[in-house]
Amino acid sequence: MALINANVMATCFDNKMTQLLYLLSRLTSVFIFILVMGMGQCGFAQDAAAIRTVSSPDGNLHLDFWHTGKSGNKKMYYRVSYKSKPVILESQLNIKLDNHLSQLALALKTDAGSWSDDMVLEKATESSNDITWNPLYGERSAIRDHYKELTLHFYKESDPRYKMNLVLRAYNQGVAFRYYFPDNPTGVYYRITSEETEFTFPANTTAWYEQWAQGPLKAMALKDWPDESERPLTLQLPGGIYTSLAEAAMVNYVRTKFTLKKDKPNTIATAMYEPVDMVPYFYTPWRVIIVAEKPGDLIENNFLLLNLNPPSQVKHTGWIKPGKIIREMTLTNEGAKACIDFAAAHNLHYILFDWKWYGPAFTFDSDARKVAIDLDLKNIIAYGNEKGIGIWLYVNQQALVKQDHELFPLYKSWGVKGVKYGFVQVGSHRWTTWLHESVQRAADNQLMVNIHDEFRTTGEQRTFPNILTAEGIRGNEEMPDATHNTILPFTRGIAGAGDYTICYYTDRIKTTHAHQLALGVVNYSPLQTLFWYDKPSDYTGEPEVEFFEKLPVTWDETRILQGEIGEYIITARRSGSEWFIGGITNNQAREVSIPLNFLTGNQKFITHIYTDDETVKTKTHVRTEQRKVKPGEVVTVKLKPSGGIAFWIHPEAGKTSGKDSAGK
Repeated sequence: MALINANVMATCFDNKMTQLLYLLSRLTSVFIFILVMGMGQCGFAQDAAAIRTVSSPDGNLHLDFWHTGKSGNKKMYYRVSYKSKPVILESQLNIKLDNHLSQLALALKTDAGSWSDDMVLEKATESSNDITWNPLYGERSAIRDHYKELTLHFYKESDPRYKMNLVLRAYNQGVAFRYYFPDNPTGVYYRITSEETEFTFPANTTAWYEQWAQGPLKAMALKDWPDESERPLTLQLPGGIYTSLAEAAMVNYVRTKFTLKKDKPNTIATAMYEPVDMVPYFYTPWRVIIVAEKPGDLIENNFLLLNLNPPSQVKHTGWIKPGKIIREMTLTNEGAKACIDFAAAHNLHYILFDWKWYGPAFTFDSDARKVAIDLDLKNIIAYGNEKGIGIWLYVNQQALVKQDHELFPLYKSWGVKGVKYGFVQVGSHRWTTWLHESVQRAADNQLMVNIHDEFRTTGEQRTFPNILTAEGIRGNEEMPDATHNTILPFTRGIAGAGDYTICYYTDRIKTTHAHQLALGVVNYSPLQTLFWYDKPSDYTGEPEVEFFEKLPVTWDETRILQGEIGEYIITARRSGSEWFIGGITNNQAREVSIPLNFLTGNQKFITHIYTDDETVKTKTHVRTEQRKVKPGEVVTVKLKPSGGIAFWIHPEAGKTSGKDSAGK
């Protein structure tokens, strides 16, 4: 009696045989009995183990778990299959604790080490959930939280008073797992030195490697990575499956990236930023595997990260208002009023005073309670209120660490709407905890937040809805090329809102202007920064700016109509009865046909189309046109190299949902 080692078997059988073995594992009971003679190097694990499975509600995804080995040397394994195809081959789960300086080590007469070596399965409990909840804002107005859950309850063989649970969930969109540590009898902390979660993929899997959160993205095989890779990490498997490895609910913990296992081919492992000290009871963050048959489905399924976070902690949310924002770069009274006038004229909602308004940013000596330049901020805020335009302030981390307890009540009294956090430290337990506590203090003072630089959300904007957006994205501050922009939605986009800082007039952009228009749809951000390196005087009546004026920032529905990672993407989003489409291509030209099968009913629609056209005699060379369309019609368009196309579609009668362009 033996258990198949799926990783080894995959090297000995073709894909069809591997799929057959996965199918057989579904049809057997808790044990797999295999008797094979003369298999040579295709060996088997030597100890029998009961396979426990949790399956997605639709039955397509299966997460198998088993715990095998001799007493004192047990190992935990799992695997994932989708429609009988392997996604994650046999991979190890392990969590290491090192408490040699604590009372726990004395209590157990050991330094703890790998907990799975000394764990005994006490019981298994099953549960399920199927609810629909409505986010305050988002890429969709209703989110279904539908899963099956298996919780495995373990205790330490050397001392049964010490316990650990492994929680396994299967959704239709992917699977997730995390550890839970109940109270322990001594009450001492646990030092988690590493979560050694493996992800072994079939051979010839490709990953979109990214060394840091604002770094370039590159398709790489699962070998010879120069360093750890950021999360989410998107991969393409042989056989037409795509997956994204992500992290959810990383709030009171440390960031985890991904590295390659040197001793196991095609295997990625988690890499914690540093050890973390936790006092039971506590959960670790979720390790998430989103699975899809098309790369665009990864984006459509990214709400899984929200589902893995607790509901909002903010009781009264009427002050949280998504919108479009422009940066005021001159830091003068005249420039501020010009920005406010421009914002009001073009249906923007906020202006931002960027860094140095209170003095040098990278020092604890600056006082963010005072304006350090010739700027009458009180008068500017009042002027903005008259025009319906709110004010955001940039504050660097030094000032936030030093003063946020004082700053936030003060800013609320001034009438400030939000704070852009600058250059926050990321990764460590200390700074992760500080950041979310600071965000809560902002919420207590009715301040929205935009977190910049390397930080990426892990779905916690469900819990802290005043986090409208975050950077952690290689956007137009870096001026990437069009090919990068066609990778970004399938990778960074899985994490949710990203402040790309869209530009329009500056000659720094490496794409066409219609490409920049389309980014407003392709890139989701409830605080959408427009005209980042531009100024109001750059506008000289270009008619296509209408698209930015009409563009919502939150949505009732999101669909990825077409797309291939690094080649092109066509995104459609609905707000009320209106649809907006953004399409971008990489550095190559292409022709795409866009079926309008998302339109419903017998009525006709008016579509406004914005395309690149060198014959248009404006400095942006964007053509605007209108035409009638009907549901199911196919629109064929040609995209220039690094180009794009944008659509605004509404019912012919002109009846809309009544929402404003921010989706409110």
